[in-house]
Amino acid sequence: MDVRDGPRAEVLKYIRDGPRAGPEDFEHLALQVFGYQFSENEPYRRFCERRGSTPDSVAHWSEIPAVPTAAFKEAALVCGGPEQAEIVFRTSGTTQGPGRRGAHYVRDLRLYEAAALPNFQAHVLPDGAHLRMLILGPPLELAPDSSLTWMLARVRREFGTPDSAHFVDDRGLCLEELIAALTESEAGARPVALLGTAAAFAHTVEALDERGRRFRMPPGSRIMETGGFKGRRREISRDELYAMLVEWLGLSELYCVAEYGMTEMCSQFYDNVLRERARGRSPDLRYKVVPPWVRTQVVDAETLEPLPDGRLGVLRHFDLANLDSVLAIQTDDLGVAGDDGFEIVGRAAGSELRGCSIAMDEWLTTQR
Repeated sequence: MDVRDGPRAEVLKYIRDGPRAGPEDFEHLALQVFGYQFSENEPYRRFCERRGSTPDSVAHWSEIPAVPTAAFKEAALVCGGPEQAEIVFRTSGTTQGPGRRGAHYVRDLRLYEAAALPNFQAHVLPDGAHLRMLILGPPLELAPDSSLTWMLARVRREFGTPDSAHFVDDRGLCLEELIAALTESEAGARPVALLGTAAAFAHTVEALDERGRRFRMPPGSRIMETGGFKGRRREISRDELYAMLVEWLGLSELYCVAEYGMTEMCSQFYDNVLRERARGRSPDLRYKVVPPWVRTQVVDAETLEPLPDGRLGVLRHFDLANLDSVLAIQTDDLGVAGDDGFEIVGRAAGSELRGCSIAMDEWLTTQR
C-alpha cells in the first residue's frame, strides 16, 4: 500500500462486496484509513494530536476522533491537497453567506459510486425495476457542486428509463410538465419513481391542492424523499407529508422511502420499508439501514459518549467511503439506534448542542 494513496483497493473491494463483506474486516480497514488520514490530512492530524489520538494509540474504530460537520466550513479536509479533488461538493450555505459553505473534496468518485448505486438499488429498487424517474430537482448543470444533485443524476443514468427527466429549472418547479408526466403515467398504468427533497414534495402537493388535482399512481410506483419539511406556507412533519402524498398521489406510505445523507459523507442511509417488502416481510418499524461499510453510533449530546440502543442522542458516523477526507463525522442530528439501524428524530439545538459546540471549539483551537 502506498501511504499517499491509502488502502484504496481494499476499501473499494470491501464496499463493492456489500453484504458479503466480513464485519471483522471493517475494524482492520477503519484503522488503516485512520492511519492514512492522520498522515495525509494535515488539519485532521492537528485535531487528533490535540486529543492525544494517534495511529499508535487508537485500538478500535470507535476511538477514531470524529470531526464536527461544521469543520468542513473551516478547512480543506482532504488527503494530499484540494487540487487533487475530482469533484468538490458544497453545502447549501448558511446565513453567514456563500463564503461559509462547507466543502467536501472527493478525490475518487469510484468510492462515491460504489457506495451510492448498489445502496440506492437495494432500498429504492429492491425488485430490480427500471422505472421512469421524475426528479423534483435540478439537472446537474444547474447545481454542479450539490452531492444530492450528482447522486440523483447518477442513479437516473444507471436505473432510469431514457425518458426520465428533471422537473426543476432555474425558475423553480416545472409544475405543468410534472402534471403532464403524472397524467401520462396514470393513464398508461405505467409506474414511475418520484425522487426529490421533502420540501419539493411539499411544494408539489400544495400546488396540486390549489389546482384541485389528484392522482392515483400505478402499482409499482414509489417515492424517495430526503431533507427537511418546510413547505411554502409552514413547517410540516414527515407524517403530515406522507399523509399528503397518500391523498394527492394515491400512493401507500409503504412505498415512500426516506433517504438520509449529507454533503460531508459519501454514503447514504435509506428506510427499510421497500427492502423488507421485497423480502416478503411486512416492516413493523421504519428505520434507516446502515450499509456494511459504515458504522453509526448515538452519543450523548453533552458528553459525546456512546449511548445504549434506544436512547436519544446525536449521530456519529464512521464511513469507509470517506477515504480521502475524514472517516469519522460528528453530526448534530438527533436519533435513536436499534439492532439493524437508527431513526432520525430531528436536529439538536440550543443546550442540546453543548457537546457538539465543545468539539467545534476544540477543532478551531487546533487550527490556529
